[in-house]
Amino acid sequence: MNAKPNPAQVKAGKIAARVLQKTCNEVKPRALVRTICRNAEKKTIKYGGSPAFPCNICIDQIAAHYTSPKDDRAKIPDSGLVKVDIGVHIDGYIADTARTIDVDSTLEGFVASTEDALEEAINLLKPGLPLGDVGKLIEKIIKAYGLRPIKNLSGHSLKQYRLHAGKVIPNVKRRGTEKVEIGDCYAIEPFATNGTGTVIDSDYVYIFSNTGIDKPLEGLTEKLRLHLRERYGPFPFASRWIGTAGTQLNIGDGLKELLKAKAIRGYPVQVEKKGRLVAQSEHTVFISSEGPMILTKPD
Repeated sequence: MNAKPNPAQVKAGKIAARVLQKTCNEVKPRALVRTICRNAEKKTIKYGGSPAFPCNICIDQIAAHYTSPKDDRAKIPDSGLVKVDIGVHIDGYIADTARTIDVDSTLEGFVASTEDALEEAINLLKPGLPLGDVGKLIEKIIKAYGLRPIKNLSGHSLKQYRLHAGKVIPNVKRRGTEKVEIGDCYAIEPFATNGTGTVIDSDYVYIFSNTGIDKPLEGLTEKLRLHLRERYGPFPFASRWIGTAGTQLNIGDGLKELLKAKAIRGYPVQVEKKGRLVAQSEHTVFISSEGPMILTKPD
C-alpha cells in the first residue's frame, strides 16, 4: 500500500489551504457572496489547480451546497456563521477544506466545537481504527460545547477523480463501520448545530454533476450535455459557470431537461431542519505509515 500521498494531491492541498485563507479574509459584512465565490475559484486556477467543486459559502442555517447562482444578490450578514468550503484538484487528485467564520465574534463556541472536534479526530486516526470511533469522538466533543453533531452529514474518503470514494467518516457514534487503512485519504468534516442535528434538502439547486449516463438527447440539449461532460467530467459544477455565446439555449431549461433524462444530478442546498445555526470545519488527511498527514494545513 502506498504510504505517501501523490505529489499532485500535496500540491492541491497547499493550494486549497491558501485559497481558503484568502477567501475567509473576504468574508465581511455586506460583501456579495457571488464575488467571494468567483474570487475563490479564480484564485484556485491562478495558483495552479482546478475547482473540485464550486466554492460553497453557507450562511447560518445553511449547512452545505450553497454556491451563488447567476445574479445572486445575497450578502454576508452583520452577524452569524459563514462556512467557506473549498475543493481543489490537480490531475484528479482532490483536496477539500472548510472553515467557519463567526462574523461579529459572538458565536465562538460554535467555531471552537468543530475545530476542536476536527483536531482531536485527526489525532485519533491510525490504521485499524473503526471509522465509527472517529464519529464517537466528534460527537463527544461537540456535545461538550452544548451543541449537537449533524448526524446525516459526514466526512468521506477521497480517491483520484472521486470526491466521495466509498468510506464514510460519521460525525456520531456508529457501529459496523469500515476501518482506517494506510494509504487512505479522508476529508474529515465535523458539523455542529444548536438545532436538531439533522439537515434537510431545500428546493434550491445551484450545483450539479454529470452522471455518466451516455444516452444521446436531441438538439441544443444534447450540445449542452456533451459540453458539460467534456468541460467538467466527474466534478461538480455551478449553474453560473455555464454560458453560451448566443441566446439559442435557455440554460435553466437545458439543465431541467438533463435532470429529467438523468444525464446530470443536482445537489440541493441543505439546511438545518429547524432553521438553527450550523458550523463546520474540514481538513483533508492522508494516512501514512508514520501517522496522519494534514494536506490542507496552512503554511
